Amino acid sequence: MVLQLVPQVSLADLILLAIIVIIVIALISASIKVVPEYMRIVIFRLGRFVGVRGPGVVFIIPIIDRIMRIDLRERFLEVSRQTCITKDNAPVDIDFLIYYKVFDASQSVLQVQNFEGASVGLATTTLRAVVGDIPLDELLARREQINNVLRAKLDEVTERWGVKVTSVEIREILPPKEVQDAMVKQMAAERNRRAMVTEADGRRESAILVAEGEKQSAILRAEGERQAAILRAEGAAKALETVYSAAKLVDHKTMALQYLEAMKILGASPSTKFLFPMEFTSLLAPVKKWLTEGAEGESGK
Repeated sequence: MVLQLVPQVSLADLILLAIIVIIVIALISASIKVVPEYMRIVIFRLGRFVGVRGPGVVFIIPIIDRIMRIDLRERFLEVSRQTCITKDNAPVDIDFLIYYKVFDASQSVLQVQNFEGASVGLATTTLRAVVGDIPLDELLARREQINNVLRAKLDEVTERWGVKVTSVEIREILPPKEVQDAMVKQMAAERNRRAMVTEADGRRESAILVAEGEKQSAILRAEGERQAAILRAEGAAKALETVYSAAKLVDHKTMALQYLEAMKILGASPSTKFLFPMEFTSLLAPVKKWLTEGAEGESGK
């Protein structure tokens, strides 16, 4: 009969084994880093820069390697309100934003200790220098120029830090309270002036349009009266021409008979007064002659 001896495992050995397993798992976990697409890690091995890793899975030596994570996405710094003095010695409060993006992860770590603090300090110094050369009246209108100058000045310095300043945007410019009140009054006065000018222009245009309308109306009336006069004259001429044509066909006897007929009608009327034209007597002379000739003819028979 063969006897197999099974070694006895003590509790202390189990605890030691568990500790070793935990340490191994921790070391493996610490040596594996997953770097997103928008991140990079800068690795220092025993204090010496050894490179930039990422994206993806990166292996490092635990305890020996030290890493720094760098975000490559565009970010911004909010610069709190800064008091600046304009060219004409007026204090103004200005706050703005700095948009930047890291393009060289290693330089952003090796060349500057605190990029955000350095950028804010440089921006505020540059802002005071720029604002000091601009009068207060022009400060609000030259906001875009100030933005461009700040961006260019910052970009010159941050380029060696591996950082690109993409934009600088001034959010608010606050002059003193007294200046704000004066600006409001000036703006109100300017708006009143523009309203009065607009109203005066409207009245002038209205008067011009009314005068032009009256002028056109008078021209049209005169043209209508002229056309009517021409038509009346043409009608009268045609009527006279018709009368003249008819009169050439009527002899003295016919005219006399017509006058006698008219007298007969007048005599039947209740009126006691009658007016006869002077030509009536000359028209009766042929009638008288005609009646005399008729009477003599009757007596000769």
